[in-house]
Amino acid sequence: MTERKEFRDLAEPEDAREAIASLDLTPETEHVPLEKARGRVLAERLDADRDVPGFDRASMDGYAVQARDTFGADEADPAILDLVGEVHAGEEPGIEVSDGEAVEISTGAVMPPGADAVVMVERTDEHEDGVEIRTALAPGDHVMLAGADVSAGQLALGPGTQLTAREIGLLSALGADEVPVRGKPRVGIISTGDELVRPGNPLSDRSGQIYDVNSYTIATAVEEAGGEPVLYPHAGDDYDEMERLLLEAAEECDLVLSSGSTSASAVDVIYRVIESQGELLLHGVAVKPGKPMLIGRFPNSAYVGLPGYPVSALTIFRTFVAPAIRKAAGVPEPITATIDARMAVEERYGEGRMRLMPTGLVEDEQGRVLAYPVDKGSGATTSLVEADGVVTVAPDTAYLAEGEPVEVRLFSPDVQPPSVFGVGEDDPALSRLLDRLDSPRYLALGSREGLRRLRNGVPDFAVATGDTTDASDGTELASYSREWGLVVPAGNPEGIEGLEELVERDLRFINRGTDSGLRTTLGNAIADLADERGTTRHELVESVSGFEMTVKAHESPARKVASGSADAGLGLRATAEKLDLGFVSLGEERVRVLTNPNRESKAGVEALGEVLDSDLIGVLDSLPGVRP
Repeated sequence: MTERKEFRDLAEPEDAREAIASLDLTPETEHVPLEKARGRVLAERLDADRDVPGFDRASMDGYAVQARDTFGADEADPAILDLVGEVHAGEEPGIEVSDGEAVEISTGAVMPPGADAVVMVERTDEHEDGVEIRTALAPGDHVMLAGADVSAGQLALGPGTQLTAREIGLLSALGADEVPVRGKPRVGIISTGDELVRPGNPLSDRSGQIYDVNSYTIATAVEEAGGEPVLYPHAGDDYDEMERLLLEAAEECDLVLSSGSTSASAVDVIYRVIESQGELLLHGVAVKPGKPMLIGRFPNSAYVGLPGYPVSALTIFRTFVAPAIRKAAGVPEPITATIDARMAVEERYGEGRMRLMPTGLVEDEQGRVLAYPVDKGSGATTSLVEADGVVTVAPDTAYLAEGEPVEVRLFSPDVQPPSVFGVGEDDPALSRLLDRLDSPRYLALGSREGLRRLRNGVPDFAVATGDTTDASDGTELASYSREWGLVVPAGNPEGIEGLEELVERDLRFINRGTDSGLRTTLGNAIADLADERGTTRHELVESVSGFEMTVKAHESPARKVASGSADAGLGLRATAEKLDLGFVSLGEERVRVLTNPNRESKAGVEALGEVLDSDLIGVLDSLPGVRP
């Protein structure tokens, strides 16, 4: 009589999860063509290596002009400029705009040299003396500067990002033709039992034969979880044949799944194969359905034995195994194609048209889903990347109130809210720290916007610099200092020594946006210089050529300098050294990471705190000019 193998002490479900989590299913990184990257998961961060757009372009049809030629113009007293040519989209400008001149320009066309603004055609008239301008413009009006959508050197997509049509569009805009993605875990599937027959073959009811259901259901579930299923021939209850198939699959796959032959039946032999050829970690789980479950490892592969009944096998797979495959493949947990949420903030709208509002999702401390509007303009590819779905707003809706229920139509069924959501200053140290978290989202919109949103209660944390923060802005998780100043060409050919040169000399300067904390730090330094000279900050700012010409990301001014478009740019020592440029130090500013007081116990915020505690010093040491 054959000895029966009884179940060992049944493990708790959490023990089974921990045992499967201890198995290494991680495949090698692959490089795939962009056209085959849909649904794959990025294996590493991708930084933009060019500005998008790569040139200053007109954002509407009209006339390219020098803004100063329109100062004071209005309906009653228009400015009249000479029309000297035209520029269309897709062509290189063949003309330069001088004082008192205008060039007809199409939407998307390259701004001609000399022009710094576009007047929309609706505010003009052409007549025999030239072009009549009936409105005053400021430099930059109706112009999308190079890098306004995506800036060179800026994080484009982080590791762990699943590539859908919106991310593929962003990568296309950056010119990427191949991307590094996580490999799909190869999962070998073996169904066992003398009674099984593969579909398509004759079946003998008299012999108690049944069709092999598990091979196909589990293979499909593996694909849904992000793995690559590999079907092996059906195995009977013969020990030698079972051993041969298991070892073959173990050599070729990251994970081997079998179904059947895991109970205490005398003819079940699979646990004996595992014990003799590898290591049996667990035999039996206190769960229904699915008690007869095996977990083990071979020398080169992980192993999980599923129950034989199809419903039980699929239930156990989805509950215990699918999350491990998704984690190895970098695939997020699935959710439905629509999700019910509540508005995180009030959103006003009164244009009388149906609105498809790009919407981001964030979870509060209780796990409730909140929706917030994401809108950077119809021409910005990054709006799609930052949004999780769309809320359809009816034409007669004047506003959506804070807390109002909304239905978010997700861009894909597997979209999930980020683990942690932050808004604030663009900072290289923070960007590298966030790489250590699972599925974070961070909008580098500047210190002022980060603090504004934090006060409104939307993000989990904000990052701000300089004098933009106060004690009421949230709980400080961490802080550090970064050296700031003027980024100049290598060798500092203009001999710039400080702010005085920007004020006293005709140098081309490029600044950061008004929401940037670094911009505020510069403004405070200019105010101090004005006090020393007995004048006003406004007067000194007026004397700096290009002070109001701003670019998006922390590397953008430096890249303008590197291209020869500016003599100096506002930036960080870390950026200057990365790009092999010169640097004129003007001081240090404090960077603070502040949490939403209502989210401090949220899992993603706690994970951020752990990363700051464990990795901050190492990241700071890797960046010049940055210290605790």
